[in-house]
Amino acid sequence: MTKLTHFDATGRARMVDVSAKDVSTRIAIASGEIHMQPETLDHIQQGKLKKGDVLAVADVAAVMGAKKTPDLIPMCHPLMLSGIDVSFTELEDHCGLSVAVSVKCNGKTGVEMEALTAVSTALLTIYDMCKAVDKAMCLTNIQLEEKSGGKSGEWKRT
Repeated sequence: MTKLTHFDATGRARMVDVSAKDVSTRIAIASGEIHMQPETLDHIQQGKLKKGDVLAVADVAAVMGAKKTPDLIPMCHPLMLSGIDVSFTELEDHCGLSVAVSVKCNGKTGVEMEALTAVSTALLTIYDMCKAVDKAMCLTNIQLEEKSGGKSGEWKRT
């Protein structure tokens, strides 16, 4: 097992020094789901919620979440992100939506946390905008799907 890099020799948390790493194109894709009542999904699809276009707002929230990741996760490096793509898909097996976010940068450290934060922020935004009609919504399966770049190279969920 690889040792944890966010702790020093005495066990204190630290931000990893990436100054000696090479700059490379880094991409991470994360996904997550929100399960809901059929009426809630219908309200989202037909634009019947008083707060507005849920998916448009969740799309912007995902971008903001990725950009604000180092403000939320203490040991994350501030990164100059070069691209963020957000997509929503209706779930076939459950009533709900899946969100996928791809984050890209040219840098010395990866963008996995930015992609995961973006997904989480999008899902939380959907919950916030729909909670008046469905408090039982469930956020689930927030996970890294794939990443590329850097010393560790490519990884894909199988």
